[in-house]
Amino acid sequence: MVSQEQRRRQLAREKFLRQQQRRTDARRKSRIRNSVIASALGVVLIGSLALYTTGALDQDDDKTNASAEATPSAAPTSKAPDPCDKPAEGKVASQTWKKEPAMSIDESAKYTMKLDTTCGEIDVALKASAAPHTVNSFDFLANKGYFDHTKCHRLTDTGIFVLQCGDPQGTGAGGPGYTIPDENLKDPSLKGNVYPAGTVAMANQYNAQTQQGRDSGGSQFFLVYQDSQLPPDYTPFGTVSEAGMKVLKKIADAGAQPMDPATGNTAPNATVVINKATVTKS
Repeated sequence: MVSQEQRRRQLAREKFLRQQQRRTDARRKSRIRNSVIASALGVVLIGSLALYTTGALDQDDDKTNASAEATPSAAPTSKAPDPCDKPAEGKVASQTWKKEPAMSIDESAKYTMKLDTTCGEIDVALKASAAPHTVNSFDFLANKGYFDHTKCHRLTDTGIFVLQCGDPQGTGAGGPGYTIPDENLKDPSLKGNVYPAGTVAMANQYNAQTQQGRDSGGSQFFLVYQDSQLPPDYTPFGTVSEAGMKVLKKIADAGAQPMDPATGNTAPNATVVINKATVTKS
């Protein structure tokens, strides 16, 4: 017959053993969880570093190279509500040209580009005297309706902070069929390899490691919504207005989608479509 005291001691011992087992299980689960987190962070950091160092704002006119673009990918985020309106009805232009348009702008005049987007109007003061080929090309393309109904296909919120637009294909692989020279790479605003917030600059296919791909700008451009560390390899040709910066902030605040492995793009969560682009002389 087991005494009451012996039974009490047996129950106490069993309770102690159960507590010890729970502590052991908890420590084991914690080690596994921390190991998984550390591994995931290592992959993200290594991947981001590799993307950033191979070239920050490339564009590919060749579809076969679309997946090789090296803009830093945005970190996966939970999808925020879309702050933008539905796009206006219309089709994206498909016309291309074999050579750069003849110079027709007045380099001494002031030009403004207005992007009437689904998220609001973005006005850009263009630098005609400092980047005449670029501004002339945008004047030509805007007059042809080339940018109308096109999506801004990339938003980066890791490493650099830009919204990229200007590709009728919406993939990062499109272009007008011709290229324009790099210009204004010594712009006074580019101090310490920083493109300041409000800068509008050209995407291109330049590879800093091989030093190949100069003068490869087409129609794709990016708008900097926050100071971004970048080498001066991308033609700065405009500055966003104060009101336009508020629109960019609204787009940026909505975040970016995870990287599309097929294109290498991190599309904005916001539906950013240029309903109409116009360039005016004043």
